[in-house]
Amino acid sequence: MTTHHAPAIPKGFTAPDTVPGALSADAAARILGAVGDITLVVDRDGVVLDTAIADRDLAQYGVATWIGRAWSETVTIESRPKVAEMIAGAGDEGRWRQVNHVTDNGEVPIRYLTMALGDGRLIAVGRDMRSAAATQQRLLQTQQSLERDYIRLRQAEARYRMLFDLAHEPVLIVDAASRRIREANPAAHRLLGVKDGALANQPVTAIVAADAREALVGYLGAAEAVEGAAPATMRLARQGGVAQIAAKLFRQARVALLLVRIEPLEAAANTDVVSDARLADVVERMPDAFVLVDGDMAILAANAAFVELTQAPSADRLIGASLGDWLGRPGIDLDLILGQIREHGAVRNVATILRSSGGGQEEIEVSGVAASDAHGACFGFTIRDVGRRLRAIPEPGLDLPRSVDQLTQLVGRMSLKEIVRESTDLIERLCIEAALAYTDDNRASAAEILGVSRQSLYSKLHRHGLGSLPSGPE
Repeated sequence: MTTHHAPAIPKGFTAPDTVPGALSADAAARILGAVGDITLVVDRDGVVLDTAIADRDLAQYGVATWIGRAWSETVTIESRPKVAEMIAGAGDEGRWRQVNHVTDNGEVPIRYLTMALGDGRLIAVGRDMRSAAATQQRLLQTQQSLERDYIRLRQAEARYRMLFDLAHEPVLIVDAASRRIREANPAAHRLLGVKDGALANQPVTAIVAADAREALVGYLGAAEAVEGAAPATMRLARQGGVAQIAAKLFRQARVALLLVRIEPLEAAANTDVVSDARLADVVERMPDAFVLVDGDMAILAANAAFVELTQAPSADRLIGASLGDWLGRPGIDLDLILGQIREHGAVRNVATILRSSGGGQEEIEVSGVAASDAHGACFGFTIRDVGRRLRAIPEPGLDLPRSVDQLTQLVGRMSLKEIVRESTDLIERLCIEAALAYTDDNRASAAEILGVSRQSLYSKLHRHGLGSLPSGPE
């Protein structure tokens, strides 16, 4: 069998002696200078003998100062092995290698191809890769931005799906043009007595009785035309009973959709009673204290944990009393918390104190939210006792000083003057301990390092509980 070999691809002129023939030194220099953005002539020791710059923009990077310097000294440490390989292999079949030059104006990426001249010198033809590097950087940034947007979209979709599926209220997403159901949550399937997924792509009129279908179509048309159309009462299909249907128009990806909410009327009253009872029972059993107050901060309701925290005889004794009698410093903390709630609608984990009826006080964290009903504004607060949280146990025989975090947590519980005194004591003790450790517990040397007298050092040691008897050589 005959084997056919692919013809070799020539890398240069087939007859360089005649075409293009011998070139003058000036012509060869001009050609080499024009081939690349930058051209270097390097000797066998790797020293740059001369440079040619075709791209004027490169001149500002001090290329002319490379003459007389080792080529490897002009590049980053990571690029030096590549320079050494190009110098050593200049006579071989060359390949382009990218290096990064170090200049006063930053790094410049250059891609080089080296060719031997035959007398130990070599020519390095370089192409400026700054534009390509900038394009790659922009591409990377764009890709990262797209990935972040995709992650945010997936997270939003996951949150929407979870809320949609876990909602107790039956909800439908209906295409406004075709009047077909795009999505229905599990509560809607349960209400209508069908399997999960059975409502998808069905006409929305299938959810109501036959005699109510025209009314539903008319109501959906009104909901499209008028913002905030009043709910309509209709009889559902499949013995679903009577329900109140409310629809709202919205757009997604330039498609008009209807959010249809279904509220069964027959079981609504019983459900509300059961839900209220369960909620009250859960609040009463909560391990964290809970208190409900009106707009004047008068207590409307409190659970057992709040009664225990305030050491009140019973919850009835708290009703009508002002929350400020127990929460925070009088006239300060509660006003700040209320200001935050009125501005942001809620507060979370605000550190303060709670004063009990017995005169004691506990460190607490308060979270609160504002609400309103027919009787006016009200506020709900959850209160967590943080004074009993486990803290790191110090090593035996070592009473650790307060940390910076612990000092900042004193804001709101102590005056600025007291906090500054705490900070001063902390810094003083840390400096004394560092000096003793540095001098191997030589207190005379420690006093000299700290710039205080021995007597003053002994006094401070005693005050900080670090020992009052001298030890070590004096």
